[in-house]
Amino acid sequence: MAQARQRELELAAQRAAAQRQARADQTLFARAVGPAQPLRAHGRVVHAPAGAPPEPRQRQLDDQAVLRESLSDEFDASTLLHVDGDLSFSRPGVGTDVTAKLRRGHWAVQREIDLHGLRTDEAREALGQFIRGAYRAGVRCVRVVHGKGLGSPGRTPVLKGKVHGWLIQKKEVLAFVQARPLEGGAGAVVVLLDK
Repeated sequence: MAQARQRELELAAQRAAAQRQARADQTLFARAVGPAQPLRAHGRVVHAPAGAPPEPRQRQLDDQAVLRESLSDEFDASTLLHVDGDLSFSRPGVGTDVTAKLRRGHWAVQREIDLHGLRTDEAREALGQFIRGAYRAGVRCVRVVHGKGLGSPGRTPVLKGKVHGWLIQKKEVLAFVQARPLEGGAGAVVVLLDK
């Protein structure tokens, strides 16, 4: 009971101090401005200002997720590939032995996707979904078959370079190497995914 009374007295003292400070501020303002008159009442209705428009936060989050997941066709992977007889790639900080182990088949291929016959945009979407799904499932090693381009105009591979660029852009990919001849050779890559 005594504590409640003490708290009540403290609150009353704080209110009185705030009122004294407000009066002191008004007096200081009046001295600084000089003589002034309040405006007459104008009789008009004053509407409260409109609130800020709602922010589409979920749309912003979705757009950010799309940008994180997007893969560019304009990405030049050739500067990041190791030209060591077979094309390979490993992220900075990944040991050089990882690509050698991957090439020797140290990790068993657990899933595979075949991109033969798909248009570029279809292949990009299919590869992105495949990598995300494999990563979420805890799969460590996958094979991506992109083909050798023998059926393409000019008999040049269309998807091969694009697949390399797309894989490099995926944060889930630690390394990849060209598949061994029995696993597709120049028409496929074996990919090591992050844990």
